[in-house]
Amino acid sequence: MRYPRLAALALALVAIVAPSSAVFAQEPPAASATRTALEVRADQVVKLLNGELQPADLFTDGFRAAVADAQIKALSASLTAQFGRALEVSRLSPREGTRAALEIRFERGLAKGGIAIDPAAGDRVNELRFTSVDAVAVAGDTPQAIAAELAALPGSVNAWFGPVGGTPLISLAPDKPLALGSAFKLYVLAALAEDVKAGRRKWSDVVPLTEKSYPSGQLQGWPKGAPVTLHTLASLMISVSDNTATDQLIKVLGRERILKLMKDSGHSDPAHNTPFLTTRELFVLKASERETIAGWRKSDTPNRAAILAGLAAKSPSLDEVNAAFGNGPKALDIEWFASPADLAGLFAHMRKTADPKAFEILAINPSATDAIKANWDRIGFKGGSEPGVINLTWLLTDKAGRDWMLTLGWNNEAAVVDEGKLEALAQRILLLPR
Repeated sequence: MRYPRLAALALALVAIVAPSSAVFAQEPPAASATRTALEVRADQVVKLLNGELQPADLFTDGFRAAVADAQIKALSASLTAQFGRALEVSRLSPREGTRAALEIRFERGLAKGGIAIDPAAGDRVNELRFTSVDAVAVAGDTPQAIAAELAALPGSVNAWFGPVGGTPLISLAPDKPLALGSAFKLYVLAALAEDVKAGRRKWSDVVPLTEKSYPSGQLQGWPKGAPVTLHTLASLMISVSDNTATDQLIKVLGRERILKLMKDSGHSDPAHNTPFLTTRELFVLKASERETIAGWRKSDTPNRAAILAGLAAKSPSLDEVNAAFGNGPKALDIEWFASPADLAGLFAHMRKTADPKAFEILAINPSATDAIKANWDRIGFKGGSEPGVINLTWLLTDKAGRDWMLTLGWNNEAAVVDEGKLEALAQRILLLPR
């Protein structure tokens, strides 16, 4: 299982790349005096994405040997499911030759990447890649329409978008707590930032690295005892979702300190998160035998603390941990939980009690396209996921200086959730006129 940094959707869709390979001559596309072979093939990519052309009709044999037809069709279906039909080639530069930058406009998105053709293979495509796919503002898109799409997702969904402390544009099960994945790290940041503002700690305080978790992150590979500042730990925890950095901060702050922050910020049920798990404990617990998980479920807080103490001596390998999540959602009741109302309360509380550098840390990785960035004055982000769980949460400041929040949560015990689909819906929300 991973709690990865949730990069822009496009960065997760780099795909369909194969080296050029010489093959027997094949029938060239229907080029003309006014249309080059590159233009014709680019237009055929639009048809491919819409399922109107087969991979065998477009790609070289070498490409199809490197990337299976089924994979090509799956990516095409995923893109059109998220962004609507592919409409046209909006950019092809240059329009002559064998290689060009390519942009394709969808009903609700814009894909950017590159294309190359092989003259020795009948000008068939031997390279196609999408390096970014961004949602675009759609005339007539409404909060109500997007909320309906969210409500139709399988499993449990909550959502909230609006000014903090104000009337939301989108509100779906706002009081329903769902598993957060790594978005729980917002509470760790808030507790630390509150201590800093109160003078109990400094961002420059140095602590030795004593904890070690599993990826995502990088500190799991650092030597034990390495000196690290609290600011560095917090920045890595938020920007790249570093699990070891998170566990080190939990060690420094203490579980009860974070639970107190939850209570003080108005969380509806802090006991749901007791005892407050480290990331390592969650990994090891879910990778344990069924009996241990069953024992956790029926235990009270003191007995759960004893179970965690027993897990401290276990050190499953990364392969063993990953294997525990290889068959889809697992024990989604063992997680960290909050509702949209809880998260809105957290941000309101942080504005009163957190050192301002906490908001700078949230903005390191805003997880936003250029179009979204132009729509807001400042953007902070934290998300999280595991199989069956995804949460995307933004704290946004508009041009008038007012804070807004967007949080989307989706849990499904029956199947892995489609992160790309939720991210595409989030992009559309952040582009809505206000």
